[in-house]
Amino acid sequence: MLQLRDATAQDTGAIAAIYAHHVLNGTGSFELEPPDAAEMTKRLGTIAQAGFPCIVAELDGKITGYAYAGPYRPRPAYRFTVENSVYVHPDCIGSGVGSLLMAALIDRCEKLGLRQMVAVIGDSANTGSLKLHRKFGFVETGLLKDVGYKFGRWLDVVLMQRNLGAGSAAPPALKQ
Repeated sequence: MLQLRDATAQDTGAIAAIYAHHVLNGTGSFELEPPDAAEMTKRLGTIAQAGFPCIVAELDGKITGYAYAGPYRPRPAYRFTVENSVYVHPDCIGSGVGSLLMAALIDRCEKLGLRQMVAVIGDSANTGSLKLHRKFGFVETGLLKDVGYKFGRWLDVVLMQRNLGAGSAAPPALKQ
């Protein structure tokens, strides 16, 4: 049975392998060389230390995908806005793992009092990611044309956004 849980340090090898596949074979990430497990441990540790969620999907002891949210931008006025990432093991693409991870990630971010989630989607032809985000209420808010170059071609970036909780309808609960 598929279960979702918080990622642990023991998961970073599997997470790095999933991400490596997408870096080497896809245009959703604009990285050209996949980071190793140590670098992924550092990156995800930074996310966790900041209090943001990082979730894995596990089936029969195998990590089938992961999702996390992190700061959209470093300046303090952005503190209620996060950027999301969802990656699925290549054998599980189209199985619903991405949807389960996205739903859990949105729920966790809303419980943290966050108000906006931004998706920065590599490649305007990345139909799987675009479809997943639309399914969860993201709307396209921008298109950056030809800003990445990978696999011998120029790539766009699609910006999508969705409200979390009350969104901008009310002020956030400010932490003193």
